[in-house]
Amino acid sequence: MLVLTRKVGEGIIIGDDIKITIVELKGGGVRVGIDAPRDMKIHRQEVFDRIKQENKEATQWDIADLNELSSLLSTGRKK
Repeated sequence: MLVLTRKVGEGIIIGDDIKITIVELKGGGVRVGIDAPRDMKIHRQEVFDRIKQENKEATQWDIADLNELSSLLSTGRKK
């Protein structure tokens, strides 16, 4: 991990097209501005972690569900 010290108004460049700027220091918090291409997804860490967990849960099937799905597919019936 790279750790840098920056002051308000100073920035960090990542790659060719991402710029992070320190906007404000207030009450123990830091406000950051991020300039990146519109197609790049940017999330707060806790939001990203929740998305990953929800995606993981969505891909986990109960074996009973899989057996029922297999049975339905083999008979061509709808539930």
